[in-house]
Amino acid sequence: QLQLVESGGGLVQSGGSLRLSCVASGPTLIYYDVGWFRQAPGKEREGVSCIPHDVQNTVYSDSVKGRFTISRDNAKNTVYLEMNSLHPDDTAVYYCAASKWCTGMMELKFEVRGQGTQVTVSS
Repeated sequence: QLQLVESGGGLVQSGGSLRLSCVASGPTLIYYDVGWFRQAPGKEREGVSCIPHDVQNTVYSDSVKGRFTISRDNAKNTVYLEMNSLHPDDTAVYYCAASKWCTGMMELKFEVRGQGTQVTVSS
């Protein structure tokens, strides 16, 4: 059974950077499109980014495009989210999720997700 564990969250000042990691155990991630979604207090969950299993045509939400970069290392069964130019609106719990297709993942339809990692951006 596929399990996902996120790490790398924390407290950072506005304008700073963080790198989130999502490590998979169990079946290889190579068969999945993998992405990140987030949920801020009092707000709905939002699909942030997704990377297909073949690493072609990565997807970003408009709110993070140009600031976040998603990547994957299939040999390490790991997906990364590099977050730059962070601002307080990015404060949320960030979840890693595996799906058959990125289009589904960005609509928050996924096979499995991790427990999340907190990202807090101070002004």
